[in-house]
Amino acid sequence: MLGRAANGIFWMSRYLERAENIARLLEVGFRLAMTRGNEGSPEEEWRSVLVTTGLWDAFTASDNELTGQNAFNFVLRDKENPASVLAMIENARTNARMVRTSITSEVWETTNESWMALRDALARPVRETNLGEVLALIRRQTTQVRGAIDGTMLRNEIFNFSRLGTFIERADNTARILDVKYYVLLPSALSVGSSFDIGQWDTLLRSVSGRGAYRYLNHGRMTARGIADLLIKEGKFPRSLTFCYAKLRSNMASLALEYGKETDAHELLRETGTRLTQTTVDDILDHGLHEFLLAIIHDTAQIANAIGTEYRFTN
Repeated sequence: MLGRAANGIFWMSRYLERAENIARLLEVGFRLAMTRGNEGSPEEEWRSVLVTTGLWDAFTASDNELTGQNAFNFVLRDKENPASVLAMIENARTNARMVRTSITSEVWETTNESWMALRDALARPVRETNLGEVLALIRRQTTQVRGAIDGTMLRNEIFNFSRLGTFIERADNTARILDVKYYVLLPSALSVGSSFDIGQWDTLLRSVSGRGAYRYLNHGRMTARGIADLLIKEGKFPRSLTFCYAKLRSNMASLALEYGKETDAHELLRETGTRLTQTTVDDILDHGLHEFLLAIIHDTAQIANAIGTEYRFTN
């Protein structure tokens, strides 16, 4: 199964994961904007979200004033924004329909139902009073589709391409959301260790559903090193970079068995995975977390491109 079908499965899962991840980034911006107090301008949080999602240039080109409501509506539903959450869900549905004979009826039904639910929820501009409800709906609907995939699909090449799409997108998001805290959101070195700084870390953990995991694994005070360790190195945490890359290696190994050979994408994945495994958090922090995360984002994109090339599909 190459070409068009592989492309549809891969990108269906990427779009679904991306929609959820964008919702998580919006939640970070919303919570931090609400809790900033006297520490800078709330608009800076929304600017950081737009920068992180790669939508800053598109937003400024739209002549919208930088306010919270303008920012999150642009990201969620603006018709002039082809990378909006609504567009992502519609793209996922289009790809699912294209490969409908390759997925189970449950996967198609949950994908279609998710699109209808979010289309209705985003038919009108979202306000601060219902933003949290809309973001929760996005997370819930995408989780249901992922559950249908995990619970009903045969563990064959179709499933492997789907999982590759999910974990490519998730690794990219984890790197980006951690980079927001270190490189964009923190106002100054004076804030490090303050109650404001700790509040930011707590919000970051909530956005990746990692607050409970962090407290379970770290009984002491919340620290930058501890959170970086959770999101980069902790192999038991399903949104860590190490976890995502382990799943990518597993699914790529299954494809190698299916097709009887490895590809350049396997080698790229192995190189990045080895570097990720062998580098300690202390080394990462000493040499620059921002630079490390940029390298991971770049490598993840290269791996995604190589998968598309080697298995003869593009988007």
